[in-house]
Amino acid sequence: MPDNAVLSIRFHPVAGEDVYVMSGDFAGEAEALEAIAHALDERRSLVLTRTRYGSEADVNGMVVNLANVVSVRVSKPESVEAGQYL
Repeated sequence: MPDNAVLSIRFHPVAGEDVYVMSGDFAGEAEALEAIAHALDERRSLVLTRTRYGSEADVNGMVVNLANVVSVRVSKPESVEAGQYL
């Protein structure tokens, strides 16, 4: 089984600044979008276990409350401007 891809995930809440993380929880962009959409549909939080927040070097777990998120962008780190939108 190949290693998971490192993806840039940017959450845009209704009010406030975007939240940007790097995550190794998914095999690719399509899998990440599917998991995020599923969490949104079920009105539950998204649990990420291999995540770096901002410029931190440590990999940690993170729970993202999706209640006020209006859009999510998923892309590979080298193509931050060109990711898929949910």
